[in-house]
Amino acid sequence: MSCSDPIAEYGFSAVEASATKLLSSSAPSHPAAFIPLSETPIPDTPLAARINTYAKSKLPEPTYNHSLRVYHFGLAIKRYRFPEWKFTDETYFLACLLHDIGTTDENLNGTKMSFEFYGGFLALDVLQTDGDGEAVASRDQAESVAEAIIRHQDLCEVGTITAVGQLLQLATIFDNTGAYPDLVHRSTIEDVSKRFPRLAWSQCFASTIRRENDRKPWAHTTALGVEEFPSKVLGNKLMAPYE
Repeated sequence: MSCSDPIAEYGFSAVEASATKLLSSSAPSHPAAFIPLSETPIPDTPLAARINTYAKSKLPEPTYNHSLRVYHFGLAIKRYRFPEWKFTDETYFLACLLHDIGTTDENLNGTKMSFEFYGGFLALDVLQTDGDGEAVASRDQAESVAEAIIRHQDLCEVGTITAVGQLLQLATIFDNTGAYPDLVHRSTIEDVSKRFPRLAWSQCFASTIRRENDRKPWAHTTALGVEEFPSKVLGNKLMAPYE
């Protein structure tokens, strides 16, 4: 894909790393509207199709469904709060599909690196690998996706992050802990959760967090609190009705 402005097109625009500061600086005067799945379709591109097939073959069903919920919730959040962000749906879709690729049993056991970092490197490779003449990402797009994946659990109050990385953070923490519940209309949550059921996702993800922290006590996930983070995931009241 050629692009005249890769900074905007692939989501490299720098925004506040602090979700609290970012959201307070652009508060709308109206609540979130219902956005059905039909209004946030999966990109119909060869690259999106290839990575969707790859992710579906590698990820357990609960993780794959989580990745698609993050995509649809993220686009709903973007439409509601950040319509000025111009990065492509395809770029965000790729980041969503691959953001938890490092959590598979094979990948958790295959490296001593934190899952987000290893996942970012895996994504950088798979997006640019052209084994059978299939669609590949440009270097700029692949690097944007990798950057977002590496930082998707880097929840901090100082500095900046890419726009696509911030959206990935907001949508993952929304689905995982129920944070910022006003960002998505309840009917949107119901529509997305019906199409991509949680399948006891809170239990599944909390178990993954603890598994990585036990095996890698240096892991970046510990920065969110060794006990605090899995407890927040298990205490997700917003998503409890859909578990």
